[in-house]
Amino acid sequence: MKQAKRYPLATVFVVVLCINLSLFLMAYLIVAYLRAPGTEDSVDNMMSRNALLKEVCAIVYHTLFFYFSLNYFNKLLVEKKSTMHYVGFCALLFVVSLGYFFGVSYILPQKITVQGTMDKSKTFALYLFSYSISSSFFAGLSLLLAYLNNLRAGQKQRKILEAQKMQLEVDKSQANFKFLKSQINPHFLHNTLNFLYAKSLPYSSELSEGILTLSDIMRYALNEPAGTHGMALLKDEIEHVRDVIKINQLRFSNNLHVNFEVHGVINGAQIIPFVLITIVENAFKHGDLQKPEFPIDIKLSVEHKRLFFYCRNRKKSGPKEISTGLGLDNIRNRLDFAYGSNYTLLIKDEAEFYTTELTIDTL
Repeated sequence: MKQAKRYPLATVFVVVLCINLSLFLMAYLIVAYLRAPGTEDSVDNMMSRNALLKEVCAIVYHTLFFYFSLNYFNKLLVEKKSTMHYVGFCALLFVVSLGYFFGVSYILPQKITVQGTMDKSKTFALYLFSYSISSSFFAGLSLLLAYLNNLRAGQKQRKILEAQKMQLEVDKSQANFKFLKSQINPHFLHNTLNFLYAKSLPYSSELSEGILTLSDIMRYALNEPAGTHGMALLKDEIEHVRDVIKINQLRFSNNLHVNFEVHGVINGAQIIPFVLITIVENAFKHGDLQKPEFPIDIKLSVEHKRLFFYCRNRKKSGPKEISTGLGLDNIRNRLDFAYGSNYTLLIKDEAEFYTTELTIDTL
């Protein structure tokens, strides 16, 4: 995995400056308005030359401390180092913090007056505690931010890999489909079906209608979509669904019971091809459609560029046709690639009925 971009020094400086100024202002307000007895000159001590120089040094130190610790923790996380690397780096940070504390305390000593007397041990302990807390805070914050950054980067990388994998699957499917199409001469096939249609007219209207419907189905399957960017016109997809219903009715002497309803304005709408058709073909393949009380219900509605498709059928009793489930998996992959999170595909596999509901929020 490529190492994430280092955190810029300018950004770290701004963050540290805001934190230090906020803490200084809070301390000033507490000392100024919540004075303890005998600490009347504490405000003057906070605003003294040494105290202000210490604040400036603290900002510079914390900026460098935060910058290097944050980026090094980030490096350790990216390279997936062991726990000992973190322990060793934290020990180094502690040593550096102590060195800074003793150096600043020696160069810029600051007095804290308690009840009119100087208590050097309390002064030393107070500053040691303060710097320990601030160093621990920045070290912990560095590790937390580096961890969250790598977690987000990992999720982003996984999404990219999943999108690339999906794209490869789509490209593979399209390549296989184009190869299949290249093996079939559409003009030869259409001319042959038209010839058979013309020859069958004098003998059987039902046969000729079946040949004509099959010709329309093959023409739709082999020709390029009439839409844009690999999309098909929704009206063409619906017409193809009607052809699939018609060809199945001819196979079973018009004894199948099918309700197909279309509502809304479909002109101009586009959809990825063969999704609705695959759902309907599965219903014909696995459904019991010969009982009038249990017809296959197919409903499609479009409202404000939002599509809702519903297909429900009663399952066949007895031996079931073997299903690999590849059709539905392919549909999900194609819908994910085309619509992302702007669709919902719900499948209800009940004891007697099988229901598919597809919602596309924006066509």
